[in-house]
Amino acid sequence: MRKDKKQVIGDEIGDAQIKLFLDFEPADATSPSLHKLIKAYRGLRIDDFERFLVFFKEAGYDLDGKDEHGQDFVALIQDQRNAPDYIELINNARG
Repeated sequence: MRKDKKQVIGDEIGDAQIKLFLDFEPADATSPSLHKLIKAYRGLRIDDFERFLVFFKEAGYDLDGKDEHGQDFVALIQDQRNAPDYIELINNARG
């Protein structure tokens, strides 16, 4: 593969498929906003997650939602390998 080509794994997904992640609801005391962020983090590639955040904010969800232990999205993922890129997107979305 040429160095100037970015490897893409899987098919490109559309906005409608990304918006489906807004439909997930928690089964516990986790805030609906945090639950949606976690589901999107686990299910979307970084570029798609960035697009998801636009829809997330437009729908009025909270980027600072917490679970029953008071942890937000950043606290929950910060020790994971790919977390820095996702945390940067969250911080940029916060403004």
